[in-house]
Amino acid sequence: MIVFEYPFNERIRAYLRLEYLFDRLFFFAREGDSRQHQVAVASLFDLLDACERTDVKSALLQDLERQRLALVGLREHPGVAQDALESMLREMEKVSAALAAPGKTGQSLRENEWLTSLRGRLTVPGAATQVDMPSYYAWQHKSEAARCADLQNWIAPFIPLYDGLTLALRLLRESGRKTDVVAEAGAYQQMLGGKQYQLLRVWVDRATGAFPEISANKYMVWIRFSTQDGEFKPQQVARDIPFQMTLCAV
Repeated sequence: MIVFEYPFNERIRAYLRLEYLFDRLFFFAREGDSRQHQVAVASLFDLLDACERTDVKSALLQDLERQRLALVGLREHPGVAQDALESMLREMEKVSAALAAPGKTGQSLRENEWLTSLRGRLTVPGAATQVDMPSYYAWQHKSEAARCADLQNWIAPFIPLYDGLTLALRLLRESGRKTDVVAEAGAYQQMLGGKQYQLLRVWVDRATGAFPEISANKYMVWIRFSTQDGEFKPQQVARDIPFQMTLCAV
């Protein structure tokens, strides 16, 4: 199954973009060729750009506090596993405390003159060559262990943000209930009655060869399934497509 996600607001959209950047960063920062590490460095700069455009740190702290208060209200509920609840509350407090530490996310990287100059170079296609930046070319020829150590050092300031983001999205995703539905003739609609959701998740069997094109607001969800063969624009399917979906809100 392939899962597709649709955010109902810009805050959740920013969270999903950051999650994607972290996933790419961690993948390419592992042991490997220097060309993989160049992608890791570029992803690191993308994270810096994303954090500068929006105050993600404050938004995450607010979301985690709202979710914490909601969980605290379940302490007296007879149907709740109290040990699991208290464990989650301790995890939230730990993550929030690290995230609330003073300072701007990634500030140490902004104060690194060499990384700042490299950041500017990498915005120009092909400008990270030995001709334009011999110091970076020399870094690429360091030992694999030395490059990995540098990358982990540069990534470290982002770990509290990553932990907060991961926890917030996990709680949001777990808030919904998966249902089985069918898009008749490739299309599906569901009225929401004005309820405020934050995230829509759609699971599609990869064997269908189809993907959902989604639009949604607080009144309605509209999903149209299409196919794409790599040459032409996506074409809407005309057959029934079974899928699963979850509406998430916390």
